Amino acid sequence: MALPVYADPLERVWYYTYHAICVAIFIFLIAPILIVIPLSFNAEPYFTFTPKMLRLDPEGFSLRWYDLLLTFGMAAPDGVRDSSWWADVWQNATWVKAAKNSIIIGFWSTIVATVLGTLAALGLARSEMPFRRTIMAILISPMIVPIIIIATGLFFFYSNPCSILGTECGRLTSTYTGVVLAHATLGIPFVIITVTATLIGFDQSLSRAAASLGASPSYTFFKIVLPLILPGVISGALFAFVTSFDEVVAVLFIAGPDQQTIPRQMWNGIREQISPAILSVATILVLISISLLATVELLRRRSERIRGVTPQ
Repeated sequence: MALPVYADPLERVWYYTYHAICVAIFIFLIAPILIVIPLSFNAEPYFTFTPKMLRLDPEGFSLRWYDLLLTFGMAAPDGVRDSSWWADVWQNATWVKAAKNSIIIGFWSTIVATVLGTLAALGLARSEMPFRRTIMAILISPMIVPIIIIATGLFFFYSNPCSILGTECGRLTSTYTGVVLAHATLGIPFVIITVTATLIGFDQSLSRAAASLGASPSYTFFKIVLPLILPGVISGALFAFVTSFDEVVAVLFIAGPDQQTIPRQMWNGIREQISPAILSVATILVLISISLLATVELLRRRSERIRGVTPQ
């Protein structure tokens, strides 16, 4: 908002002070994230800026740590970079296998979280639903309860998921299914909150009109309700995917050696062998997160246009 021409001196002082405070808060929040990006191009194996980097000397910058993401764990990292070399990367590179696991687990956990979260939001959006506030509090509790408590509970439950019934069955720990379900549990609250917020502006008379014309509930949902709330559903799915892609605590408790994700591999790199390659991965994750957040914002604006809400 521009400063009015009739503003008095005190209002002008507050106007510029307010903007200075906002800029300072923005820098405070974003600086720890952005500082990782130039450090990932460090030519030396350090986590600090070298004198050459401070002088902007080209010799102080390198892509060696990004290259290490491809070669670490390969059978023949120094070979000719032909099709067989890239096949070796795909099959053996540690970071590439972690990335594949993160994408696979993130994809399926997002599908599960989106379906269950959307169904829950549809029920919670109905005013006649009994105990709506209590159920809502329970469903979003994974956002409130410390993740270490959730991960511990999931570990003991997934070690024998049928124990609550007094029977024995297969374990879900050290399996892709267990990790997917754990990540879906953490992603469902984001879907519920996002879809519920979208349903607040939904005109329920459209559903009643469709029912009066003989449409079944399923037909009404897929042809009328879903297209209108789709931006909110996609936004919730993106939040669920980011939650899965960045999760490390639940993976530490539930995943096995075959389910190593990028955050778990970063944890291993910090604990076992500190390498600036971690900064390269962090830079890539920052860029992915920025892209997803930009997508969420575009979907939010599209949802506002569909509902006839003018952004302020």
